[in-house]
Amino acid sequence: MAEERQGKRLRITVNAPAVLGFVALCFAATLAGQISGSTLTRMLFATYRSPLTNPLTYLRLFTHVLGHASWSHLFGNMIYVLLLGPLLEEKYGSGNLVAIIAVTAVVTGFVNSIFFPQQALCGASGVCFAFILLSSLTSFREGEIPLTFLLVAALFLGQEIIQGIFVQDNVSNLSHIIGGLVGALLGFAGMGSSQSR
Repeated sequence: MAEERQGKRLRITVNAPAVLGFVALCFAATLAGQISGSTLTRMLFATYRSPLTNPLTYLRLFTHVLGHASWSHLFGNMIYVLLLGPLLEEKYGSGNLVAIIAVTAVVTGFVNSIFFPQQALCGASGVCFAFILLSSLTSFREGEIPLTFLLVAALFLGQEIIQGIFVQDNVSNLSHIIGGLVGALLGFAGMGSSQSR
């Protein structure tokens, strides 16, 4: 038995290709932004109100979740993505997880453009909060609402509302709330009952 254990080698597996691909894109976008002195971040990886005739306006609705203002901003978000993403990808599949990221990006970008036209939004915080609320629905069954979901939603929404009112910083609490709502709505709309791959 001991010889058999010694003969087995540990190997690294790619357990969540969509999550790992998203993390790699976020790293590349942040690196490009840092090297360019934030020029590429503003041009490609942040969303803000811009003319509808500019094709980059539409691209940025998707790509703003890739860019981050700093390395600490990136690492803070990627911890959540790497922690929650693989569990969600295993349950819902890679394609659905990419769809969750895309829907969250577009909705948070669109809402930011409507309500905060002068403020640029970048980072995967909305995606993180979509993952947080969606992960609390992983055991969702029709006709039931998990108590853990209610607790997470109450704590999360309460914290974001309080911070939005009383803390003046560069954090977009609205994108956190919108991202969380997207995750919750997708969970209740059918992804919560999806079977794992």
